[in-house]
Amino acid sequence: MTPPLFLVPDLEDGDTIVLTGAEAYHAATVKRLAVGEPALLADGHGGLAEVQVSRVGPDRVVFQVRSRRLLERPEPRLVVVQALPKGERAELAVELLTELGVDEIVPWAADRAISQWKGDRAAKGVAKWQRVAQAAAKQSRRAWIPAISALAGSAEVAGRISAARLALLLYSGADQPLTQTAVPAVGEVVLVVGPEGGLSPAELALFGEHGGRPVRLGAEVLRTSTAGAAALAVLSATAGRWG
Repeated sequence: MTPPLFLVPDLEDGDTIVLTGAEAYHAATVKRLAVGEPALLADGHGGLAEVQVSRVGPDRVVFQVRSRRLLERPEPRLVVVQALPKGERAELAVELLTELGVDEIVPWAADRAISQWKGDRAAKGVAKWQRVAQAAAKQSRRAWIPAISALAGSAEVAGRISAARLALLLYSGADQPLTQTAVPAVGEVVLVVGPEGGLSPAELALFGEHGGRPVRLGAEVLRTSTAGAAALAVLSATAGRWG
């Protein structure tokens, strides 16, 4: 069984690392780590340490460092522009994308999105997605935590598409299958996932003008909360990130 992973602000030098706060509570009370057990510590930016528990308290866990390494960020960089799903499906989308290796998630206020982030809901929504991404990164033992961008409108999404090495629009009516799309080995790949009602004609036109290429998955119609994850898995395999 893979040792559990906990997040630390930084992997400071030295033979020991002390875990405090909520992560220490999780390690000591939820995971019930005991002296001598192995664990992983990550800083969320590629730093990873293999450690062993040397002392356990209710709000403080001390680890003996066995090894340290810095994992390079995988290439290409995979960015998913996710139309806002409704309710708990938003958390599911973020969780699945994180577990499958996404590097950045951009919440998007699509034309046909039922869920809307108005006023201070935008900041709260981003913060919630960040918490979900952190938890999913721990569960999947990721040394890199994906970035959660600020809520974007279609104009901002068009800008991201223009700057990308490759930009793909999930669209059920596309002629090009995603599985037959060449993916660059380096650079940024942007994948746009529409809401339950799909991309609007105006969005298709705007994104197409900026270089977005419509692609489709299989014959099945997936929800917005799972379509991005399915497409991301295809991209990761095609690009060799799972090699």
